[in-house]
Amino acid sequence: MIVVAGEALIDLVPQGTGALAALRPALGGGPYNTAVALGRLGSPTAFCSRVSRDLFGEALLDRLRETGVDVSPVQRGAEPTTLAVATVDAGGSAAYSFYVEGTADRLFAVPAELPPGTRAVSFGTCSLVLEPGASAYEELLHASAARGVFTALDPNIRAGLISDPDAYRARFRGWLPSVSLLKLSTEDAAWLGGTPEEWLAAGPAAVVVTRGGAGLTVFTRDGGEYAVPGERVEVVDTIGAGDTVNAALLHGLAVRDALDAGKVRALGRMGWEDLLGFAARAAAVTCSRAGAEPPYAHEVAG
Repeated sequence: MIVVAGEALIDLVPQGTGALAALRPALGGGPYNTAVALGRLGSPTAFCSRVSRDLFGEALLDRLRETGVDVSPVQRGAEPTTLAVATVDAGGSAAYSFYVEGTADRLFAVPAELPPGTRAVSFGTCSLVLEPGASAYEELLHASAARGVFTALDPNIRAGLISDPDAYRARFRGWLPSVSLLKLSTEDAAWLGGTPEEWLAAGPAAVVVTRGGAGLTVFTRDGGEYAVPGERVEVVDTIGAGDTVNAALLHGLAVRDALDAGKVRALGRMGWEDLLGFAARAAAVTCSRAGAEPPYAHEVAG
């Protein structure tokens, strides 16, 4: 079982140009998209979050159930669902503004226990920024690592939500001793500062950097650096692409029985290039269609 911990929200995606373009609601949130992608790829998955009892919240949970994701760890609240207004540029890249005050996911509390058979827990995005929930997710990260559970972190920086960048960067460095796999984009890396070598020295067994259409690179604790190119595809938008990479990496490690820091370090060039290639194919499928629509297993076989 892979547990994904973090927010679920509604993306409001413009259906035209201009400030008053119609907005289409779409189910989203980095951790939420990761959970959906894992379910579609066939990994036993559970979602750990706090979700509103409003209609948006019900729709979010319905999609998880339809994808086979266990929602029993989800906490519920009367507060509204977080909204994210997306802006998609000519190249398909998305930027977001958020409506987060008084929303349900901010009040997440540390669960008494994780689902039986939990092998890995994935964290990231807004849930590690917005208090008081951020401190609860942080506590769950450290507690999971202390119990020997494999942990994955995708910071997925949303700079507009971070009021004190230096404090967040310091907090990020404090997470690293409890992280088994760090995945981030080149944009995240530039905003955070530091290098893969510095991050590896702090704790993770591997750091995967996504480079958009240029592909993915992994850096390992033994000095390995392996890269694969991106898959050529007609990009509709990039919403959910990074979350799909995150899910594909976790799924690929699970099927290799490598959700363990020692086994991650032992993958070697062939193992990593195969895994990164799988993640690149999965992300390309997501980019080829509108919104966060990650692939099913049969779409990325090979």
